[in-house]
Amino acid sequence: MGKVTNRSKLEIAKAPAGLEGPGFFAGKLEDLVGLARKNSLWPLPFATSCCGIEFMATMASHYDLGRFGAERLSFSPRQADMLMVMGTIAKKMGPILRQVYEQMAEPRWVLSVGACASSGGIFDTYSVLQGIDRIIPVDVYVPGCPPRPEQIIEGILKIQELTQNESFRRRNSEEYKKMLNSYGIE
Repeated sequence: MGKVTNRSKLEIAKAPAGLEGPGFFAGKLEDLVGLARKNSLWPLPFATSCCGIEFMATMASHYDLGRFGAERLSFSPRQADMLMVMGTIAKKMGPILRQVYEQMAEPRWVLSVGACASSGGIFDTYSVLQGIDRIIPVDVYVPGCPPRPEQIIEGILKIQELTQNESFRRRNSEEYKKMLNSYGIE
């Protein structure tokens, strides 16, 4: 047998900040809960048009959203923590979307996928809602018409970043309550 000359170096990742010793590791509860939330998002897809097809491609084997801990889709708002709004939202659908959002338990995050959900897209008409942020708060916007699966994954990674770094106290802060009150949500 020939000698292997092209060896790649194996790098060992650094341990996160915390107390370490032989056989144990201790960290802050907030950091550990953030890590668990980040890697176990349960998305609720609310897809109405082309962006929904791109989301299906994102869930398929080529892109495999399951790699990021968001494989279990929830079609019940009470069991989901990430609402993914994809596609054109008619004004008549607005109250339904808001009801779905309000049925989700805290903490909850919203991902607005595509130009139609983010700003009404090319449909500047009386019947189309010109952005879902008029009825519910949005955490991350994914641009595109329709956005590629890579863009949807990038949006989910941004949501993961938010979930990991969010303080326990944020949801009880005056700023957060004031923001929800501006939408008429208590």
